[in-house]
Amino acid sequence: MARDISTVGVVGLGTMGAGIAEVLARSGLDVVTVELDEAGVARGRGHLEHSTERALSGGKLDAAGRTALLDRITYSTSLSDLSEVDLVIEAIPESLELKAEVFAELDKITRPEVVFASNTSSLSITEIGVHTARPGKVVGMHFFNPAPVLKLVEIVKTVVTEPDVVAEAVEFAERLGKVPVVIGDRAGFIANALLFGYLNHAVRMYEQRYATREDLDAAMRFGCGYPMGPLALLDLIGLDTANEILDTMYHQSRNRLHAPAPLLKQMITAGLLGRKTGRGFYTYDAPDSPTVVASGTVSTVESVPPRPVARVGVVGTGTMATGIAEVFAKRGLDVVLRARSLEKAQASVARVKKSLDKAVVKGKLSEEDAALALARITPVTDFEALADVDLVIEAVAEELSVKQAVFAALDEVVRPGAVLATTTSSLPVIECAASTSRPSDVVGLHFFNPAPVMKLVEVVSTIATAPDVVATASAVCAAVGKHAVHCGDRAGFIVNALLFPYLNDAVKMLEAHYAGADDIDTAMKVGCGLPMGPFELLDVVGLDVSLAIQRTLYNEFREEGFAPAPLLEHLVTAGRLGRKTGKGFKDY
Repeated sequence: MARDISTVGVVGLGTMGAGIAEVLARSGLDVVTVELDEAGVARGRGHLEHSTERALSGGKLDAAGRTALLDRITYSTSLSDLSEVDLVIEAIPESLELKAEVFAELDKITRPEVVFASNTSSLSITEIGVHTARPGKVVGMHFFNPAPVLKLVEIVKTVVTEPDVVAEAVEFAERLGKVPVVIGDRAGFIANALLFGYLNHAVRMYEQRYATREDLDAAMRFGCGYPMGPLALLDLIGLDTANEILDTMYHQSRNRLHAPAPLLKQMITAGLLGRKTGRGFYTYDAPDSPTVVASGTVSTVESVPPRPVARVGVVGTGTMATGIAEVFAKRGLDVVLRARSLEKAQASVARVKKSLDKAVVKGKLSEEDAALALARITPVTDFEALADVDLVIEAVAEELSVKQAVFAALDEVVRPGAVLATTTSSLPVIECAASTSRPSDVVGLHFFNPAPVMKLVEVVSTIATAPDVVATASAVCAAVGKHAVHCGDRAGFIVNALLFPYLNDAVKMLEAHYAGADDIDTAMKVGCGLPMGPFELLDVVGLDVSLAIQRTLYNEFREEGFAPAPLLEHLVTAGRLGRKTGKGFKDY
């Protein structure tokens, strides 16, 4: 396919079709485009002129290059003008009937050896291909929006696609400067199959008023480094498009997690489709505008004055405890660091010093400020030394019995009115609170690792937490330069509850021999702009830790789709725990 292609037909000149035509013309190919009518042609031509104009002003293209590019594209309203092309890429709306009709028509017009590629993001390539006399020459080439910018192309093979057609499609995508990944024909392919389950889950959380839209989006941006939060991304994709993709996935998988959240349907019926209509989860200043209009979101936090916090206690000497102590000391708060032995406490302070020294070397902190921060940390071994602190943060091992013992000890010595916080990432905060005689003073403060670097803190309120304790937790986060998001006391809080089912889905995809780990990682990084692919991330987090979180989610929600993938359990049993053991999904 890639060997002798000089002219390519593109059917459909919407956003995707126009983008694909631009990519082809940029690579020096002649392009024949076909639209339904003259109005469609004019719209498509407008897309291309606008996009190349942007490339010109952005310095990505010069005037001569732009003219040459546009000259390579011809426009038509008749499929018969594709009789001499070497390859056809179809990019019309997501309707099986429409696509089947176009492919059947193309079958009669083009030479028998010409390959047909569909840019569908959710329909079955097999079902499209059977409407031609050449199903072995039908393949999926799923480009991502905007096609001129995004590098990923999913090459989708059916059970009858000829192997050399797949190889040539891969070669052709590379010739266009794209990164191809090959997969079997399943709803959503790789990227959408993993992305839309996660987006749907975020809609359900919002629908249940578990967290505000701003907090859901901020949690994934600051907690996972995602380029956009889930609800803002849905507005960009279009709620109607998302609903169609989820519906198609659900009909194939029968997985309840793919059944579109009822709220999506209500919003679509009300015409709130996202950016394109100017309103979706957010309100925009005009249709198709990216600018969000500030609107009074109903905050989940009552506006009550916080309690004053000047002295902070930290219990624990692990990575998290040390990082949290550093965060507070750098911001001018006195920190009492409690450890089981003086050696452990001193080792922890030494680690803080090492981290501060690094910051000085990098020019992020003055030597004087580093010395002052270090001087604010007092290592102790007795719980009594925490008697007069205003806030205690427990950061010991993730074992409920251990945490409960700490809270019972704190309850005896810490002054009345002080706030008691746990950094747990997966245990119920109320279980820690129940070990004290003051559950209303207990809150979750889930910092992310490494605490000095990560901006996010999840503030977790139980049904017993007092409003001014929540307000204090928020104020403390702001005081130390962290972004607080608020949620209830449910397994996984926001980030892990959205992240781990997605990681589990990726393991199930690998387990089904549907795509390789490297291709899945590439698809999510290149196609969705994520900082790491799911298997890279699992290996970093640790497969044992990941399995424990996945089990916690499953035990709490009893959602079939949350049950840990057997492959994950087998790898943990075999001692392949990720980077820390040198072997996980990949070998290090």
